[in-house]
Amino acid sequence: MSTDPSKVHVVWALAQGGTLEDRPRYNKSRCFDPFPFPTLTEAQTLTLRSLGEELDAHRKRRQSAHPKLTLTNMYNVLEKLRAGDRIEGKDKDIYDQGLIGILRDIHDRIDAAVADAYGWPADLSDEDILLRLVALNHTRAAEEAGGLIRWLRPDYQNPAGHQSAAGKIADMDLGTVAQAEKAPWPKTLPEQIAAVREVLAEMGEATPERIARRFVRGQARTVEPLMQCLAVLSHAERAQDGRYAA
Repeated sequence: MSTDPSKVHVVWALAQGGTLEDRPRYNKSRCFDPFPFPTLTEAQTLTLRSLGEELDAHRKRRQSAHPKLTLTNMYNVLEKLRAGDRIEGKDKDIYDQGLIGILRDIHDRIDAAVADAYGWPADLSDEDILLRLVALNHTRAAEEAGGLIRWLRPDYQNPAGHQSAAGKIADMDLGTVAQAEKAPWPKTLPEQIAAVREVLAEMGEATPERIARRFVRGQARTVEPLMQCLAVLSHAERAQDGRYAA
């Protein structure tokens, strides 16, 4: 895999990692440990490794040629480019110095190669990516419960070639991770609805109280109306005992 995150992993990390003040936070126990990496063929491994090296070399060349150019500058302009914003003034200088069009092309090829590794279409929405990752996470958790662990670095992590071995990589179930660390309660209504829907999809069936306990500041009286909205939108079903099902 490339050392830089693809869109697939970014979508997962933004949904799982929460925020620190107003910035996304990458928490290893929530973002990396339970992340279901694709099972790569040798050809896919070589392709992604080559793309990662190409990306690293491009950025280093541009920063060597322009010592004041930072990765933050480059990726801020890349985000504006993807959003269709006008690139002008100081941003235009950064665009030219960093060859941001080429940077975008490399990342697009990485995203396409990662999608191919999963066997997914390259144009999935963020929501579809997240739903597929959650489903794959549960599949991997079931595999590991049966003794099958898909090691990322088998020569290092499992040199003896055992079918099963203890380690953090085995704790891939989202429910297990969430019990260890509660997620922060999202600030905006759309984010709250998305977070509640994700937890419900993970649990399969739950009361608002159970879902609220998965968040640092989530309260049942806040979650209940969100569940009602999901039911109206046919994203959840309400049972007579107060439970909701995905």
